[in-house]
Amino acid sequence: MRHIIILLALLVSFQVDARDTISFNDNWRFARFGTMPDGSFKEEPNDIDEPDYDDSDWRTLSVPHDWGIEGPFRDDLPNRTGKLPWAGIGWYRKVFTVDASVDDKRVFIEFDGAMSNASVYVNGGFAGEWAYGYTSFCIEITRYLKPGEENLIAVRLDNKTNSSRWYPGGGIYRNVRMVTTNSTRIKQWGVFITTPDINQKEASVHVATELDGLDKKGYMLRHEIFTGKQKVTELFCQPAANAKLIIKQPKFWNLKQPHLYTLKTSLIKDGQIVDEEFNSFGIRSIEYTSEGFFLNGKKTKMNGVCMHHDLGPLGTAINIRAMERQIEILKSFGTNAIRTAHNPPAPEFLKLCDQMGILVQVEAFDVWQKQKIENDYASLFGAWHERDLRAMVRRDRNHPCVVMWSTGNEMIELKSGSDAPIALMLSDIVRSEDATRPVSFGNSRPEAATNGFQHTADVFGFNYKPHLYEVLRKAKPDLPVYGSETASTISSRGEYFFPVSDDKSKGSGGYFQVSSYDLSAPHWSYPPEKEWEAQDKNPWVIGEFVWTGFDYLGEPTPYNKDKTNLLNLTDPAEKKKMQEKLKQMGNKIPPRSSYFGIVDLCGFPKDRYYLFQSRWMPELPMVHILPHWNWPERIGEITPVFVYTSGDEAELFLNGQSLGRKKKGQYEYRLRWNEVKYQPGELKVVAYKNGKVWAKDVVKTTNTAAKLALEVDRSVIKSDGEDLAFITVKVCDKHGQLVPRTHNSVKYTIDGPGEIIAIGNGDPTSHESFQAKERKVFNGLALVVVRSHKGEAGEVKISAVAEGLQGAELKFKVINVQ
Repeated sequence: MRHIIILLALLVSFQVDARDTISFNDNWRFARFGTMPDGSFKEEPNDIDEPDYDDSDWRTLSVPHDWGIEGPFRDDLPNRTGKLPWAGIGWYRKVFTVDASVDDKRVFIEFDGAMSNASVYVNGGFAGEWAYGYTSFCIEITRYLKPGEENLIAVRLDNKTNSSRWYPGGGIYRNVRMVTTNSTRIKQWGVFITTPDINQKEASVHVATELDGLDKKGYMLRHEIFTGKQKVTELFCQPAANAKLIIKQPKFWNLKQPHLYTLKTSLIKDGQIVDEEFNSFGIRSIEYTSEGFFLNGKKTKMNGVCMHHDLGPLGTAINIRAMERQIEILKSFGTNAIRTAHNPPAPEFLKLCDQMGILVQVEAFDVWQKQKIENDYASLFGAWHERDLRAMVRRDRNHPCVVMWSTGNEMIELKSGSDAPIALMLSDIVRSEDATRPVSFGNSRPEAATNGFQHTADVFGFNYKPHLYEVLRKAKPDLPVYGSETASTISSRGEYFFPVSDDKSKGSGGYFQVSSYDLSAPHWSYPPEKEWEAQDKNPWVIGEFVWTGFDYLGEPTPYNKDKTNLLNLTDPAEKKKMQEKLKQMGNKIPPRSSYFGIVDLCGFPKDRYYLFQSRWMPELPMVHILPHWNWPERIGEITPVFVYTSGDEAELFLNGQSLGRKKKGQYEYRLRWNEVKYQPGELKVVAYKNGKVWAKDVVKTTNTAAKLALEVDRSVIKSDGEDLAFITVKVCDKHGQLVPRTHNSVKYTIDGPGEIIAIGNGDPTSHESFQAKERKVFNGLALVVVRSHKGEAGEVKISAVAEGLQGAELKFKVINVQ
């Protein structure tokens, strides 16, 4: 056999233009029609898909692009979807050339995602369509091309109003590629890698490969596995055969050391390589039992969060560094799992999770056949569900980070067991593409645990039903269980007491905030402790996915319905004042993004960040005090102090005087000093674990705001036109301490090879433009996002100025990277 392999390797002597993949992101022209961003209406012309249509007055831009995030925020738009003008029609046109040599080739355009109802035209001909904005798709354009000449591709998108329950964005918001291949090729997502048998000595890697083309005779496959640049094994086989390769002394993929291998698959005919594809994979085993989840044989608790797909002030246009930063922040408080609520993510997101050691549940839909809102996916389900599911699974099944599939979230069908066959049908579709991972769904209905749906999931997820874990355990003891959505606590960073003035110049975040004491939750949810108590009492529960890791655009519960706007008010006089204010505003209230996040829209930690860190990172010495200690109007008034710590007890001091030492009781996860009377000065806490000092924290009353400070997340970024620098802006006193309750307006300028593309502050009520170069901080903080100029190296200087404060400057480098 060894001699045969050597002979075959010698016969593969050269490569004949096997596959050419180029980015198709640049030099698009764009225009909107129908409902316009300002609420006016612009008639959609005829023949936009034709090459001779005059688009000279259209914008020129690069994708990924989200047209909705450009705003403006409008009071008349729903706050459920962020008060942004994402709904409407958008057209993208691009002129490109293909070499005359492609006359005997096949050419495809791969879209990672386009929001939504995409219709694709090439040189005036209808090339294809894809309705769902979250799944990737591929359109073959071979028959429409004019090799050796200019060609025109036009993409029409139509975002219908009332088609989403959160901000979906709009546009070609993920990457696009043009792929040229020979007439017979490896099918898109046609290489499927599994590792069914692994141990410390060796791992068995199975590879199934599908070809696409009329001529499938006389071909051979070569599979080569690399770790870094080092080849570890290879195998030749017939295309119809499932290849089995052996890796000696394999390196496992796990959460601490997520080692990845690369499989290079070559399609060969007559000694020539006619196609080639690379796939990353990891060697790992997963097992779900009634006792929990096991990764490589080790029981692993899922400390998970749900994440919508927007990137805060950047909108939904994907950016690798922005997603990487999100994952870094999530990992910093102990997250090890993410549920992609409620749609398939960008492929780059899963690649990052592979590299960074994060478990992922990939979710398909928010609805099935029965609609939640007028134009949601229910209108597409019948025609598209199978294509979308297969696209999701086939694209993502080689990622080691993906450990579970979800077919949907809180579907209306869960109410009746007569609809359980739908769940079985969807699960069967998933399993036909990948039988190595369990299929689940997010269940919010208590009756679904007993009406037949409990038999349709490999792993059963409860949304906000920790009291049913034990009930289902008794009814179906072998069924693995987890919290598919938990602990929808709501809070605004740096806000604690209500009511407050809506005059932000007085140091308040205004009306429509939620206290960061982390005790508020909608009626259908609860603070984190209720979930943790249930999981501690039932340690076989696999884990949880908290709603949510980050704040996201849209769905500003509790202010998404007028009747809940009084949630934080207990005083009758203040309730009346709020009612009068709502009447004056015509009930067009300002909130436009969520309060659920453990961190805010910009990635700044809320107090809850430290509560989860204390739970999910028990070996990290940490302690956190809340609230801040700037309350001049509360001198002598009760001002409760909470302490979050991974220790088991703590002692609190106010201006050097002990306020007592407290120890966590059973099922107690935070320490409270509820009777503290405010006096300016210093709060200090000393945390203990097993009787020894574990960690300390200090909060001081600051001086008045005196200056700005700037901090950048990385001092060097790449000149690829995509890399980002995230700059934190702080309002500080003369000693450099962050001054809470400040809302100064700050103006920014930039010099050098970069541009400011977004500014945010984490305030869920602000209608200031994310693209403005001047905007307010929120409770002392703001975020400036700078993107590098493509191909330009040098030094970037950011300057920040604010009235009455000392300004600040910051410099970082942009370098060329090969």
